Amino acid sequence: MKKPLTLADIQKFENMEFLAKQLVEGFITGLHQSPYHGFSVEFSEHRLYNSGESTRHIDWKVFARTDKLFVKRYEEETNLRCHMLLDVSPSMYYPAENNGKLTFSILCAAALATLLRKQRDAVGLVTFSDKIELQTPVRSTASHLHTLLLLLQKQMEQQPTAKDTNVAEVVHQIAQQIQKRSLVIIFSDMLSKLDDSDTIFAALQHLKHQKHEVLLFHVMDRKTEEEFEFAERPYIFVDSETGQELKLQPSQVRDHYRTAVESYKKELALKCGQYKIDFIPVDISEPFDKVLYSYLVKRAKVR
Repeated sequence: MKKPLTLADIQKFENMEFLAKQLVEGFITGLHQSPYHGFSVEFSEHRLYNSGESTRHIDWKVFARTDKLFVKRYEEETNLRCHMLLDVSPSMYYPAENNGKLTFSILCAAALATLLRKQRDAVGLVTFSDKIELQTPVRSTASHLHTLLLLLQKQMEQQPTAKDTNVAEVVHQIAQQIQKRSLVIIFSDMLSKLDDSDTIFAALQHLKHQKHEVLLFHVMDRKTEEEFEFAERPYIFVDSETGQELKLQPSQVRDHYRTAVESYKKELALKCGQYKIDFIPVDISEPFDKVLYSYLVKRAKVR
């Protein structure tokens, strides 16, 4: 079985188009070899059959191959509009040795854009920190995909700048801009100001009020950012966005830190559940497949 791509592998390549293609092809091959065999065999032409609907358009040939019920899609049914929001604030460059969270999110965004293109769907990219940094049109052409992948490659080569994270403001702007019902995919560590959670939740609710489907990938380095697993020695911890420094030993704050992070994560998951937003926590040390599979499950529900 082919070894999955890791963050270390990504650092060796400079071609985002090649990386995204490799990741998608490996993912599809893995689906075919897994219990989900047949889930996405026919990207452009089929969707999963929903119980209770007419059996008129079931593709029985696909059923014979996969033992799953798929319905033939028609052109007007295949067109989905997707807006991908990528947090590029300084905290996303952690861990610094590989710009881990940002690198992970960029490759996932590139792979999802490639999948969307395979399905003849339209995709646009927004990068943001304290404001929108870059925003592209939403298109489904091969040339547009090529442009998006080049932009993502360029973003991975940029250095962090001293800016805060303002997820709420950006989400409100996007919710106001999008006219047609769309799928909005957000990659962020959601590490905004501690007193900003109500504002963030109001912004997410704004998206749902506009009838958009939302996938929020909460990107973290679980070992250090959630479990606070550091060797027991003195450290100087530096806030990547404010520059504030704090000298201490991990054991002095570990329990309090874990409790605070877990509480915020639970609150975020709870609010997303209330707003019917798909909240997917992802650890950058895990394979990328979790992100791609979550997207496919969501897309199968969006028509």
